[in-house]
Amino acid sequence: MSSFRRLSVLAITAAAAAAVTVSNATADIEAQHARGTVDVRLIGINDLHGNIEPPSGSSGRVVLADGTTVDAGGAAYNATHIKNLESEVKNSVVVGQGDLIGASPIVSALFHDEPTIEILNKVGMDTTAAGNHEFDEGYKELLRMQRGGCHPVDGCQFRDRYRGANFPILGANVTLAKNGLPALPPFWVEIRDGIPIGFIGMPLKDVPTLVDPNGIKELKFGDEIAAANKYANLLDTLGIKSIVLLIHQGDQVSSTPGGPNGCTVQPGNPGSAIATAVSPKIDAVFSGHSHQHYNCVVKDPAGNPRPFIEGLAFGRELSVVDLKIDRRTRDVVRNATKADNKIVTRTVTPDPAVQAVIDLAKTKSGPIANEPVGTISQDIVRGAPGAIEMPVGYLIADSQLEATRVNGAVAALMNPGGVRADLTFASSPAGEGNGVVTYGEAFTVQPFGNNLTTVTMSGALLKSALEQQWGPGARQIMLQPSAGLTYSWSASQPIGSRISNLAINGTPVDPAASYRITINSFLQAGGDGFSEFLKATDVIGGVVDLDGLTAYLGTHPNVAAPPLGRITSNP
Repeated sequence: MSSFRRLSVLAITAAAAAAVTVSNATADIEAQHARGTVDVRLIGINDLHGNIEPPSGSSGRVVLADGTTVDAGGAAYNATHIKNLESEVKNSVVVGQGDLIGASPIVSALFHDEPTIEILNKVGMDTTAAGNHEFDEGYKELLRMQRGGCHPVDGCQFRDRYRGANFPILGANVTLAKNGLPALPPFWVEIRDGIPIGFIGMPLKDVPTLVDPNGIKELKFGDEIAAANKYANLLDTLGIKSIVLLIHQGDQVSSTPGGPNGCTVQPGNPGSAIATAVSPKIDAVFSGHSHQHYNCVVKDPAGNPRPFIEGLAFGRELSVVDLKIDRRTRDVVRNATKADNKIVTRTVTPDPAVQAVIDLAKTKSGPIANEPVGTISQDIVRGAPGAIEMPVGYLIADSQLEATRVNGAVAALMNPGGVRADLTFASSPAGEGNGVVTYGEAFTVQPFGNNLTTVTMSGALLKSALEQQWGPGARQIMLQPSAGLTYSWSASQPIGSRISNLAINGTPVDPAASYRITINSFLQAGGDGFSEFLKATDVIGGVVDLDGLTAYLGTHPNVAAPPLGRITSNP
């Protein structure tokens, strides 16, 4: 990364309506307008989720185009790969596409992701978009992650002082509900070799359906395309012609392995829609959120090509886009742009400074993380991305049902987005032994700390809630049922009429009867778009979901993967 001095300034344009931090160069930009081009390498990382240690199981592998796999990920390896990529090009910028923190393993989450921010500071991150998980603990906590200071409840447990992020966390479509002003910086400008490059960053507009609404009640999340265009126009007016969009929204891919650089995105997905619709002034689109990898070229509204790229989650890949920028026009030469997803292999030497941070976090979290909580007899996995049935999701639902039978529960439902990892039979490097599940491993699977709630629903309302597993476009979120709750579904039927054969313990569900159903507090608040749960009554709170899971593992030794078949498909 080129060395340069950073200065913080206030944007004086009323159109910005926000405090914007700009990286300034000591040289006069106008003096740099000689003919020729400047090469700039952009290095992007998305959906790290605090995975500073190498992730395990399928979460730590990259599937290549031929179906073979490569072990990948780990922040110390990531840092080395970033340094190697920077060494190849004089001018580099390290960026993020959101969800760098949140839903993290215990080694980072126990300290409110302060170790992850410290590591991102060390690798020289320049700016990142906010994702939905940056809001998991609310807007005020996100501001603390940016600005520094000890946690208001837990204090400073990782270091004596938390200094905050050295890079801005952007939210171009996030405004304050009371006055419409930006709640986060909407853009950031980097100077490389005298050329300004603007970065517009934002989360997806659906954040309110993905996090606890109580933590973001003072915020509004607007349309991504409108926000991107607004600030692209502003940057252009300010003379910044090279513009990049960092958007925490992406696409699902086909089941056929496309490898890190395939473009097997499914039609009708939101990431592609944004990437093709935003202003022609935007030269490249880095995406995230879907945890997939793809490397596509799309046409902007003026018919010009631009890259649309996302790397695999958990730090397994780095998205690299090489730009050539015309010195005279200060704009990107589009037909010279090159993009590549680079695998973060574990064959390089780990960065010692980053490894030292990881080792400290492991040492401090170890007494809690390494405590055994139960045993399993085999891998219990999430399945392929977008899987209908998730064995570990079934296990969680079973644990939630058992934990809330005292509240009259007869069935439980678990949202798939809350299932973050596999439970693997093989021992971790901590040496707990094959089949032993530690608290840290259970935490990695279910890190959100939602409370279990048991509610009363009519059979008709339960079916209506299950019908909300499908929505406009390609939306499909398959809730994972506990043992005894079974149903069929048909993709050929219209949305709202896909569920049939709904039964509990073999008895068909009576639309007029009442049933006690356990869901977590996220779903009970209408999370993931399941608004029908808001109509449930007689809400009784229960234990924290993770406590329910660890209790279940402790009382059921050598747990096997629950058999599939609770959800069946019809033509």
